[in-house]
Amino acid sequence: MLETATANLPFAVRQYSAEQLREALRKMLLIRRFEEGAEDSYTRGLIHGTMHLSIGQEASAVGACMPLTDADKITSTHRGHGHCIAKGAEVARMFAEFFGKETGYCRGRGGSMHIADVTKGNLGANGIVAGGIPIAVGAALSAKRLKTGSVVLCFFGDGAGNEGAFHESLNMAAIWDLPVVFFCENNKYAMSTATERSTAVHNIAERAAAYAMPGITVDGNDFSAVAEASHVAVERARAGQGPSLIESVTYRWRGHSKSDRNRYRSKEEIESWVARDPIGRFAELLREQAILDAEGFKALEDAVEREIAAAIDFAKTSPAPDPLALTRDVYTERPA
Repeated sequence: MLETATANLPFAVRQYSAEQLREALRKMLLIRRFEEGAEDSYTRGLIHGTMHLSIGQEASAVGACMPLTDADKITSTHRGHGHCIAKGAEVARMFAEFFGKETGYCRGRGGSMHIADVTKGNLGANGIVAGGIPIAVGAALSAKRLKTGSVVLCFFGDGAGNEGAFHESLNMAAIWDLPVVFFCENNKYAMSTATERSTAVHNIAERAAAYAMPGITVDGNDFSAVAEASHVAVERARAGQGPSLIESVTYRWRGHSKSDRNRYRSKEEIESWVARDPIGRFAELLREQAILDAEGFKALEDAVEREIAAAIDFAKTSPAPDPLALTRDVYTERPA
């Protein structure tokens, strides 16, 4: 009877400790507040250029990264802040990169769309749609040839699934049985174009069949469902059984970027997805399992709020890059 009751628990509760689940929720809250802090800083003129926010997609990023270690790698997208935080990045250095400061992850040279943290296995975000997919295949080939035992998880959006790089990469990964997990965050729109208008198949995961790999579509706002799909795919890759394709169906609450006037979606559609808030759903799950009560949730929120405020202050007061060092890290010198 006890075994049956345990089997009926959500995957995340069975697989991870209470401490790990609380940390996962903390990361989801941190992503949400980071994005809101970035949006506010942009409005105040502290950040220049555009940005692509992932508010509403927090369960997708954190759930996907749950089975990964620092030795495992990820490649990211132009909407990559959540992936970066889910893989363990410091929000202070991320904000510093946003603000174009020397203390940023890329010394202030990369900005929003090009943050990388190789110490945590984040090979970097990419402003090119589908640009990270072949990079992930290359990293997975390296892992296999060097026998490191590491896995590569490749984030990309629904729009990238219609690029040639997607098909070429999945084909090559399947031929060589590479340890890579292709993770599609289907937030229903490629810029302003709905997937129904741009993609022939109903579920992008169906395309896995063409490349002889498993494919699964999950509710991207359900942390446990995402974590389970990622766990299965990562374990399969780690065991040398080759790649998988996961489609995480989620939704971005904001427009494509800060220049998006968001006129192609109805208010009712947005509100229906906001009602499926992944943070609220995960917090409710932890409450039901007596893992986190209302007081504990408030404590997490307060701690995250302080961390974000300190990170923004760090970015504001950090030094700007020295103009004389403009070409540093761009060119390499031939050894004498």
